[in-house]
Parts: sequence; structure tokens; C-alpha cells
Amino acid sequence: MRENSVQHDPKLQSLTGILVATVIAIVWIGSLGVLSSIDIYQLSPLWILPAILGRTFIQTGLFIVAHDAIHGSVCSRNRQLNDAIGQFSVTLYALLDYQKLAVNHWQHHRQPGQAGDPDFHDCNRFLWYLKFMKGYLTLRQIIIQFLGLGTIFITLHFGLHIPVANLFLFWILPIFFSTMQLFYFGTYLPHRPSNPENSHQATSSNYLLIWSFLTCYHFGYHWEHHEYPMLAWYELPSVRQSLPHPSPPLGKATAYRRVG
Repeated sequence: MRENSVQHDPKLQSLTGILVATVIAIVWIGSLGVLSSIDIYQLSPLWILPAILGRTFIQTGLFIVAHDAIHGSVCSRNRQLNDAIGQFSVTLYALLDYQKLAVNHWQHHRQPGQAGDPDFHDCNRFLWYLKFMKGYLTLRQIIIQFLGLGTIFITLHFGLHIPVANLFLFWILPIFFSTMQLFYFGTYLPHRPSNPENSHQATSSNYLLIWSFLTCYHFGYHWEHHEYPMLAWYELPSVRQSLPHPSPPLGKATAYRRVG
């Protein structure tokens, strides 16, 4: 067993977290603005598909920022600012309730892969995905989203004259695809029952670094996330590199300390 330490300057860590969250939000807003103004009927589908996938990726980034905020790793020096960034991110994402997400996510960490885990369902992928979505969408939340997103959609279309097709392709569709990306790479693959059993009921992907980033912001390094939940998404690769492959089973973890 070897021990690895990572020095962290709390001020630098918080500045990095805020910067990363800001960049993701700016890219999300900017890309939506640019893609809303283009004439899609003059574009080849070979350009439209990458645009949708790119928007999906940055959409997922908003959720990842909120997820890190739940763990206090966006701005560890100022919890109030940290949570404000988390709430802002999930509001941009799809008018979600940050507090509801936080309650569910901490329950997931307390009982991963068990009956009390709101993210887990011992069944086929489709039913598991439905349960995954249901856990985050109460009736009140659905009404808020329907009315809120509907109002924004109508305002953008009739007020700013943004074509319906653009709004659907580059705003609504990426929200749906993002939920699938988060579910498949961040919940199903790490926690499916066939995985080796360990204290977190989780395993990690062995993707190359670039694919780990593109699939779900390194969220595929899921055992590492459960073992070290205080780390931000961009810190997980350094932990992964210090651990044996595949992720160690119960009682075989490599010691790791976060210092600072």
C-alpha cells in the first residue's frame, strides 16, 4: 500500500473551481446564442450533429458543476457562493431544484447500489433510466419545468424570433441527451449489479484521459469519486493514476490524502 498526497491551496482551489464553472456557463450561453441565430436549412447535417453533441456536452458540464457544488468543491472557502453557483448551474440546465438534487445525491453516497439509493434500480437499463429521472423530478418540479421552460421557449421564439427548430435542436434536445449521458456513464456503468463488489458498489472506467473527459467529465472514475468525494471532477484523473486497475475491491484501497 502506498500513500499519495496532493497539496491544495484552498484559495487557488476555490479560484479554479469558480473559473471552471464560469467558463462552462459562458460557453453554454454563448453557444446557444450563436446556434440560435444560424439558418440550419443552409447547413449540412454533418455540421448540425456535432453542434448538437457539443451542446449536449456543455449541458452535461452544467450538471457536473452543480454536482461538485453539492460536494463543496466549487468554492470550498465560501459555501454560500459555492451553493449559489450550484443553483445557478442547475437553473441553466433545466430549472432544477438544487436542494432536492443535494438531498438525493447524499442519499446515493450513503447507500450506493442499495435499496435506499435513489439512483439505483436492479433492473434493465430502460426502467433504471426512468427511475433515475423520476427520483429527480417530483410533480412540483415537472410543473415548474413545464411552465418555466415553456415560457422561456415562447419568449425566445416570439420575442427574439428564434426559430423553433433551432430551439429544439440546440436547447431542448441537448437537455434530453445530457440526461442519458449522465445516466449511462455516471450511474449505470459504474453501479450496474454485475460490477465487482466493493464498499461503494462502484467501479471505474479504463478510458484514455481524453475519452474519460468527453464521455462525462471524468465521472467514469466513479470509485475514486465515492472514495474521495471532496475532489472536483478535474482532480479525479490524478487520483485514478495512483490506484491499481481495475478499482480496488473492499479493503484494498490505496491510501490517499488531500492536504491543504
